[in-house]
Amino acid sequence: MKKTVWISGSIAGLIVAAIMAISMMVYHNNPDMEGSMLLGYAGMLLAFSLIFVGVKQLRDKHYGGLISFGKAFKAGLFIALIASTIYVLAWLIIYYGFMPDYMDRYCDHMIRKAQQNGNAAELKKQMDEMAFYKEYYKNPLFVILFTYAEILPVGIVVSLICALLLKRKSRQLPVAS
Repeated sequence: MKKTVWISGSIAGLIVAAIMAISMMVYHNNPDMEGSMLLGYAGMLLAFSLIFVGVKQLRDKHYGGLISFGKAFKAGLFIALIASTIYVLAWLIIYYGFMPDYMDRYCDHMIRKAQQNGNAAELKKQMDEMAFYKEYYKNPLFVILFTYAEILPVGIVVSLICALLLKRKSRQLPVAS
């Protein structure tokens, strides 16, 4: 069981980290690019499809075709945690090693977008929010927490869905027509 979880989580982590690295290179060269968040979350869903693969493999090969919701969710959660940890480590390397100005560039971009909107209250709100993020991003612990908060909830939701889809308490006999 551990091997399946580690392999699925590691592959998922490498996929999501690679997609994030590529999208960050593109974003770094073109900060006005729209859709990078959509690309990031699509990459997370693609990577987290390995939760389904891993839990199904556990059910079919290690548990004789039967798995409870709890065991399926736990396996999915561990896969998501491994993948999320690889994602966080990749972001730390990218951020501190290659893009230490990322938060300044991101905040400037978001403030420019709010200025284009023309709403003074919205601009003030955006400026306050960006000041908050800039301040917290000075501390590596908060960088780690914010990055986990970005990816781990997606993994938890995918784990729940996979556990619901793959749970099987007893052999289900085909329905006679």
